[in-house]
Amino acid sequence: MSEFKEENLWGIDLGGTKIEGVILSSFEDPKVIYRLRVPTEAHLGYRHILSQFKLLLSQMMAHSGTKPHSIGIASPGTYIPGKKEMKNCNATCINGNDLKSDLESTLGIPVVLANDANCFALAETRLGIVHSEFPEAKVVFGVILGTGVGGGLVVNGQIVQGRHGIGGEWGHNYLFPGEGKPCYCGKTGCNEQIISGPALEAYYHTLSGKNLPLKAIHASSLEGKDQTANLTIDRLLIGFQKALSVVVNIVDPDVFVLGGGVSHINSLYTHTDVLKEMIFNHEFDTPVVKAKLGDSAGVFGAALLVKDSNEFPSSN
Repeated sequence: MSEFKEENLWGIDLGGTKIEGVILSSFEDPKVIYRLRVPTEAHLGYRHILSQFKLLLSQMMAHSGTKPHSIGIASPGTYIPGKKEMKNCNATCINGNDLKSDLESTLGIPVVLANDANCFALAETRLGIVHSEFPEAKVVFGVILGTGVGGGLVVNGQIVQGRHGIGGEWGHNYLFPGEGKPCYCGKTGCNEQIISGPALEAYYHTLSGKNLPLKAIHASSLEGKDQTANLTIDRLLIGFQKALSVVVNIVDPDVFVLGGGVSHINSLYTHTDVLKEMIFNHEFDTPVVKAKLGDSAGVFGAALLVKDSNEFPSSN
């Protein structure tokens, strides 16, 4: 008897270097029954990316012997429902295009589209660390700290997309205006250009003249022999707390979940003095926890979108 059935959930995660597809057994029992990747090859242009989606889906259908009724897609950047176009994708050839409609035409099935940070937050809420450790949490904020900085908001198990499709978009708020490099979002000094991995490495280089990966900078800081490393990690810890305080004051989540390479710096989870100064009641006991699903979160979250395809009208 085939393990592939009508209730399977299908999802695809669009990344900078790869496009990954997954088939989960069901929402109630979300086991991976098939997983496949193809290269994104964004340098070949937007139409080529669409063809890679078609290639991936055709291979998934050939392996399973079935075709999904609809599919969830996790994408970088944001789909603006009113304009029907993508904005702020790091694969810049996607920007300005109606990715949702173009994928539906290319794949021949309905598509539910959401930002990859939202998919991360959804997956960690329903399948990951929140599900296992904080099952009573109603408001979850997912934080991506890596090559880029992003966020996703889940309330009562559902993504908050927002009127403009930018619900939870925390990575491009001003943090230290005028500092760092100009960002593709149009700001100089946003969260991404201050506390992302590349931004912190650039800050260290500016002060020291040395090129080191963030992992090595952090190790030097722990050794206590490199003052520039100390300044760099302090910049991360202070900036992160200030940035997080905005979310606490507005949304006050039950749990924060951190993912991405920078999230492996353990002091992010224990330093709260600046955060307490910045929030309204000067008290903070919200769990800040490390993500459980790793790089699977995006594609798992995409598949979960299918279950809730009627709950995200702003993606349609």
